[in-house]
Amino acid sequence: MRILVTGAKGFIGKNLCLDLSQKGYSDVFEYDVDTPPELLEKYTEECDFVFHLAGVNRPQHEEDFMNGNFGFTSTLLSLLEKSGNKAPVLITSSIQAERDNPYGKSKKAGEDLMFSYGEKNGVKVLIYRLANVFGKWCRPNYNSAVATFCNNIARGLTIQVNDPSVDMRLVYIDDIVREFERALCGEETRAEDPRFCRVPELHETKLGNIVDLIYSFKESRKTLAVPDMSDGFEKKLYSTYLSYLPENDFSYPLKMNIDDRGSFTEIIRTADRGQFSVNVAKPGITKGNHWHHSKNEKFLVVSGRGVIRFRKVGENEIYEYHVSGERLEVVDIPTGYTHSIKNEGETDLITFMWANEPFDPENPDTFFMEV
Repeated sequence: MRILVTGAKGFIGKNLCLDLSQKGYSDVFEYDVDTPPELLEKYTEECDFVFHLAGVNRPQHEEDFMNGNFGFTSTLLSLLEKSGNKAPVLITSSIQAERDNPYGKSKKAGEDLMFSYGEKNGVKVLIYRLANVFGKWCRPNYNSAVATFCNNIARGLTIQVNDPSVDMRLVYIDDIVREFERALCGEETRAEDPRFCRVPELHETKLGNIVDLIYSFKESRKTLAVPDMSDGFEKKLYSTYLSYLPENDFSYPLKMNIDDRGSFTEIIRTADRGQFSVNVAKPGITKGNHWHHSKNEKFLVVSGRGVIRFRKVGENEIYEYHVSGERLEVVDIPTGYTHSIKNEGETDLITFMWANEPFDPENPDTFFMEV
């Protein structure tokens, strides 16, 4: 299938073209402002499907809204009509098309032109009135508040929020790409008004909630918290935020609790998924010799050689599990068993540890007892 994508270097176009390539579509005609205009006539003659994503969001002059959003659409459809090409045409419009402003009027004019073209030529047209789009590669300080907030907060710059109670409707770039690829295969999702199509995954929230979440993402490097990955919007917003990190700020230090036995370093702390840490024990060192009422753990030795010993509280029999970074295996640490881990090798014993709850000094649930 030969696919024409206008606005190929824009936010949506870049994501779509890359994904189409990864899905094996090799004949993608990418058209953008710097493409020689004569190629558009060639592409409109040969294409089997059109993604019309080109448009104007923030022109220098108000009249450029109509020129960019209506005028180029007219040019594109005229070339398709001239060549007799009946390829389906998908166009990105906006929820602003319902509003009486220059941008909305230009988008509405483009929609009406598409409807007229489709009816006149017996061509399938797919019109998507997109809500606020967010995701990686969206240009900050342009037409996306989410992109601007992510970019500025990640860099410690100020942001301006006039009314945090404003209702926001958002769609995520990956959800758009998946829907567009379904449409390419004739499986588009129709809106309540069947003349239009929609992206099924729509997120609705307050502007203030978006800002609070992004600030919490920045703070998580200190708190070691992670977002709620069971919340679809929060998960997508966090992925978006990370894509705006400055290139010299991908890493961040952790607090290492070091003594002559080795070290213990917490990596992630969550309220509902527990605590993740790295434990380092020097050769010959034994750590642990304690037990828990309810706290439970998982140990994974990733480097070195050691032994994990258990003894049920009140009994005498000792159970041993010899562990090594050469054979990765998880050892559960059950409640009611005193336990220890000893480095039996000549190099540091490095163990990845998970506990079902973050350590609470007010209620440590950790009691010393030799194995």
